[in-house]
Amino acid sequence: MKYKRILLKLSGEALMGEQQFGVDPKRLEQYAKEILAAHKTGVQISIVIGGGNIYRGLSGASQGMDRVQGDYMGMLATVINSMALQGALEKAGMYTKLLGGLEIDPIAERMSRKRAVEYMNDGKIVIISGGTGNPFFTTDTASALRAIEIEADVILKGTRVDGVYDMDPEKYDKAVKYDKITFREAYEKRLAIMDLTSFTLCEENNLPIYVFDMNKENELAKVVNGENVGTLVH
Repeated sequence: MKYKRILLKLSGEALMGEQQFGVDPKRLEQYAKEILAAHKTGVQISIVIGGGNIYRGLSGASQGMDRVQGDYMGMLATVINSMALQGALEKAGMYTKLLGGLEIDPIAERMSRKRAVEYMNDGKIVIISGGTGNPFFTTDTASALRAIEIEADVILKGTRVDGVYDMDPEKYDKAVKYDKITFREAYEKRLAIMDLTSFTLCEENNLPIYVFDMNKENELAKVVNGENVGTLVH
């Protein structure tokens, strides 16, 4: 096993599956299966999920809504997604705890490093909802912050492509995949991996990001075991 403790970052859009909006139960079931396979290797798992399949604060602000209000709405969207994933994981036989940047009794306990680490040490999967709990920050930034707090070995960014390319592989056949790339190179090449705030947090705290295809069967377990299936940003 390559990693002892990970933070898995998933986008809200990934939970839509084949739908145009909301949460696809089949996709949830698939992700629960992948997470279970990884958990069986003995790795400690924390998860942060976006909320873009339900609501984006920035999108609301562009249409005239108050940005702060919109961002809090986006945070609540991440809570809905986190609850959906929690249900799927527990249905698959795993023990979980839902923490949050926003404390919502009786759904989510307030996020604290001590709580999260204790739960993971007990073998539970910790889902951290509600972003950072503050407006103007994305769930990318929340995932970087939480990973640093809990001293994760790496952020595993689950996407629908199998790594980082020099151009969009879904648009360009000649796109070239990187096995490894430094934070500085990614900055200079303007590669859209995570937003600038989260990227800077990771670089300053020597926290690597590993980008891989979450929709490919057993890929998460392969990453945890150290197989080279995606792109390491370091």
